[in-house]
Amino acid sequence: MKILNAVIAIAVAFSFSACKDKKVELGDYPLDTCVVGGKKLGSMGEPYLHVHDGQKVYFCCEGCKETFNEDPKKYLAKIEAAKAKK
Repeated sequence: MKILNAVIAIAVAFSFSACKDKKVELGDYPLDTCVVGGKKLGSMGEPYLHVHDGQKVYFCCEGCKETFNEDPKKYLAKIEAAKAKK
């Protein structure tokens, strides 16, 4: 049983480190961090894509969508500001 637990722990650690090093292709999306949580996109696995009124919004995880939906204008303004800087 100890060997199985060790193998599982190694596999989990490897999978998390693989996610952190993954390069995420976002095309012309102006941010490389989650507009809600601020975490690097791809650091928690594949970024979660949400389209709000035709605007792509990427989150670090699906859970950030609920927070976004509470005040989408606030977060869309961050995306627009980032577009203006580019």
